[in-house]
Amino acid sequence: MQEGIAAGVVPTGRIKSSGIFGRRYQVGQALLQLEDGDWLVEVKMVDTGEKAEYRLSSILDDPEAA
Repeated sequence: MQEGIAAGVVPTGRIKSSGIFGRRYQVGQALLQLEDGDWLVEVKMVDTGEKAEYRLSSILDDPEAA
């Protein structure tokens, strides 16, 4: 994880969903701090294995997947 982000902020390994009925994803590592102070985090889609980048602020707002 890069400097500047407190340990424990990124819920690495947790399974979340993008919104209430959205796709399930597993949270990975922080990749890059953005100009607005947010972070891009690598996520892996549970159903397809596809990897993507997602804002930490959105991850923290998303619910735990059922």
